[in-house]
Amino acid sequence: MAQNDPVSPGPTHPAVPGGALGRRAFLQHAGMGAGIVGLARLLQEQGVLRPSSRAAGSGVAKGVGAAGQNPTTTHFPAKAQSVIWLFMYGGPSGIDLFDPKPELNRRHGEALGETVDAFFGKPGPLMRTPFAFAQHGQSGAWVCDRFPALAGCVDDIAFLRSCRSGSNNHAPALLQMNTGLPRMGFPSAGSWVTYGLGSENRDLPGFVVMYDPRGVPVGGQALWGSGFLPGAHQGTHFRPTGSPLLDLDTPTDVSIEGRRAQLDLLARLNQEYADHHPGEEVLAARLESFELAYRMQSEAPKLVDLSGESAATQKLYGMDNFLSRPFGTQLLMARRMVEQGVRFVQVYSGGPGGEWDAHANLRRNHHERCAETDQPIAGLLTDLKQRGLLANTLVVWGGEFGRLPVSQGTLGRDHNPHGFVTWMAGGGVRGGVSHGATDPLGYRAVQDPVSVPDLHATILHLLGLDHRHLRFLHQGRPYRLTDTAGEVVRSILA
Repeated sequence: MAQNDPVSPGPTHPAVPGGALGRRAFLQHAGMGAGIVGLARLLQEQGVLRPSSRAAGSGVAKGVGAAGQNPTTTHFPAKAQSVIWLFMYGGPSGIDLFDPKPELNRRHGEALGETVDAFFGKPGPLMRTPFAFAQHGQSGAWVCDRFPALAGCVDDIAFLRSCRSGSNNHAPALLQMNTGLPRMGFPSAGSWVTYGLGSENRDLPGFVVMYDPRGVPVGGQALWGSGFLPGAHQGTHFRPTGSPLLDLDTPTDVSIEGRRAQLDLLARLNQEYADHHPGEEVLAARLESFELAYRMQSEAPKLVDLSGESAATQKLYGMDNFLSRPFGTQLLMARRMVEQGVRFVQVYSGGPGGEWDAHANLRRNHHERCAETDQPIAGLLTDLKQRGLLANTLVVWGGEFGRLPVSQGTLGRDHNPHGFVTWMAGGGVRGGVSHGATDPLGYRAVQDPVSVPDLHATILHLLGLDHRHLRFLHQGRPYRLTDTAGEVVRSILA
């Protein structure tokens, strides 16, 4: 047996310093012996053996979706090339923003008449909306008076008025909306998309996240993590000011040539280790992240440098107003990212002390959140449309759940996962339409309900991906973003 054979117990064995055969290496190489090779070939020929995790999908999802790699073939022609997901953290109230309920206003102060699934318990009586509504556009869509700029875009928007999720607790609801399941450890939607489609720009991440400057939403990195997918598919956090990434800049005492030499040495050492330990995807992701970081040192700062954007464009995004400037800045960056081929951008509105979580005073809470986001969102839709980007960019708006029609505390509303509003625009969506409905009080979805798997299946469909075939084999079971459910909401497709 050669000394450099990876299973050799000799002194040059790389598994453990000193030459002892490591436990992992022993189990890896001695597990079942050579007989398993013949068995695997036999099972494969008979069609019994499942494909490996790198080939668990159909047509796509073969582990080629990392930044810097070429886009893959889709399951069918795609309408959207990229996604901008506007996540309203805390749970915006659809019945106070986009789905007026005259019956709720008429019955203000009455009891609901049924047991209320309230997160904090002791729900109060029914509470009318504090905002005025009007119809807008040729579609006649209803929008509250807190969204005057966005009201001008309704003919490009498809409203999903019957969404449902599985939890009325922020953390599991956030996890479910982002990963498909209400517990940690699963890949986010952005990770699934980049895993299936790859990136169109080798110098930038395929999946970028920008959260509110006030802080990280509950769940943190698990909301944009890659779970059991290769680590290269996790979301990369971009900061809206200064260096977009911490430690992105090369130290002043290190030359470009010196930095390149460091990475080349790391790559060579890691590759030697990888050659003796095949299948360790964490190491492969680390190698790729080093190279991506090096390329990003020149490309990423350009994305956050908005000096080349005209004053009119910056005003369009609300950057002339101190309330809307932070979110507007992030949305302008999001537009620049999809222009450069970033596949999936998620932007959070709401952070600690400034969420959409209106338990005490909904009027004040939603007035403030709308003032921060109205002009930036309308500006994004307008700008994308003017540049010809809206046709192939899917914009998604929504939170982890909605709000109850009954009151809580001082004119607030508690969490409601049973019926809430999400909307989509661009990227193959038919504008000026509405899908589904809640009951006359806005408590439960009663017509054409849309589950979280349905929402994810629709997003994937618009990107040319069949959610049933975008899979990854993990611990002996093929997983997918929609798990075992999900139907495409075809009524909103163009």
